[in-house]
Amino acid sequence: MSGGVDSSVAAALLVRQGYDVQGVTLQVWEHEDETVAVSKRWEERGCCKVGIAQYVAQTLKIPHEVIDTRETFRASVIDDFVTGYLEGTTPNPCVRCNERVKLRSLVELADERGIDFVATGHYVQIDQSEGTPTLQRAADPKKDQSYFLYRLHQSWLTRLLFPVGGMRKTDVWIEAETLGLPADELKESQEICFVSHGDYRTFIEKEAPAAKKPGAFVDGEGRYLGDHEGIAFYTPGQRRGLGIATGRRLYVQEVQPETNTVVLGPEESLRRSQCDVADLNLFDSSLLRGATDVTVKVRYATPAVPATIQSRSDSTLRILFHEPQRALSPGQSAVFYRNDRVLGGGIIQSL
Repeated sequence: MSGGVDSSVAAALLVRQGYDVQGVTLQVWEHEDETVAVSKRWEERGCCKVGIAQYVAQTLKIPHEVIDTRETFRASVIDDFVTGYLEGTTPNPCVRCNERVKLRSLVELADERGIDFVATGHYVQIDQSEGTPTLQRAADPKKDQSYFLYRLHQSWLTRLLFPVGGMRKTDVWIEAETLGLPADELKESQEICFVSHGDYRTFIEKEAPAAKKPGAFVDGEGRYLGDHEGIAFYTPGQRRGLGIATGRRLYVQEVQPETNTVVLGPEESLRRSQCDVADLNLFDSSLLRGATDVTVKVRYATPAVPATIQSRSDSTLRILFHEPQRALSPGQSAVFYRNDRVLGGGIIQSL
């Protein structure tokens, strides 16, 4: 129970369905400042809104506790995030958090206490109609979060419940209002929970001052164009903040950590027809055998596109896109689908 609308409604639905529900809030980042909380709207009180979670638990008459997972979050998510940018990649902290912190911590806690199921407010579904459970997209395509959950362990799926995964968001809001939650205040954040106002560059500079290591901007032929502030502050597709005046629009094409250079070029050069992915988590092992046609999401906010997957080894797959894709970024996740079923995915390594 993060204190958000979705997990609050998920808990309410489970109580209504007759489950013996125990509410847990994982404290992953800083504690709320109780000295100023009274003057803040609820959605501004940190990434985990403990006060709202406690209120919902009291309303539902279920026990609630806060478990401190900040040390695990720091090691598994924040350090990974900063290191990734220092190495010239673009990591996705939400993918790592769900795999390494949220779901793992809850499953381990359930094991310790002999609890059968773990539930969250994620928009995703589990299908057990074929015997072996499969991860599926949510009923509401605009809210589907399967992209962030493709790294779940297969062994967890039999124990996971996603009560809002089969609902439309509009219906979730209606349920939330019956709980007395202030719909006008509970706006959904689009930011990384530990990065204020979306300024990840300031966060990285604070966490790793050595990130500010100037180097050269170059064009596709290696010609010098100017100086950059450090490779950690640039990602493929970026146009703003380059500080380069050449009379034409330039975009980050590639970050080259081995030479501390950032390659710039025109927008038409951002499109790539293939990439390799590793650090795989596959629900369908047949992807490692022969060529397979699937659809692939390379970002949460973009639709899945047709592609052919070829196995390069037991740990690496090559994606051949049927149409070139814009600004593929090493460090980001590529997630594979067949219709609504999640087949697995991996981390983009090279283009």
